[in-house]
Parts: sequence; structure tokens; C-alpha cells
Amino acid sequence: MGWLWAIIVGLVLGLIAKAILPGKQQIPLWLTVIFGMIGSVLGNAVATWIGVNDTKGIDWTRHVLQLIGAVVVVGVGDMLWASLRGNRQRT
Repeated sequence: MGWLWAIIVGLVLGLIAKAILPGKQQIPLWLTVIFGMIGSVLGNAVATWIGVNDTKGIDWTRHVLQLIGAVVVVGVGDMLWASLRGNRQRT
């Protein structure tokens, strides 16, 4: 059941991260889920490192850190995906 939640959280965080980032991202949905999962893990690691991973009630700080992690990973991952695929848009 843990993997199912990881996939669901990865999907949600990845889609929110894509919505926050400006422009159109070129990564496919499956990669968005993976990047969202990686961002969630990074956010959890930072929350543990600063000591806010487990609080009474809703862990808002941990969730915000997960979202920030997903935005960073989706942004960097999109740039890497575009450069590997040769679809780099010049501005």
C-alpha cells in the first residue's frame, strides 16, 4: 500500500509543480510522477533534517518542503529531458 500512496503523492505533486512552473513542460506524465515522487522524498529528507517531519496535526511545513522539492526536480528534469530529446526551445 505504501507504493500506491507514493505514486499518488508523486502524481499530485508533479502536476502541481508543472502548474507552478512557467511555460509548457515537455516531460511525459510517467516522468512527472517519478519526479514528483523524488521531490517528495527530498522534501521529507529536508523536513527530517530541520526537525519538522512529524508534528501534531497536519505537517504543513513538510508538505510545503515536498512541493518545493517537486518543483525543483520537475524544473531540472524538464530541462534535462528537453536537452536529451533535442527539443530545446531557444529564447
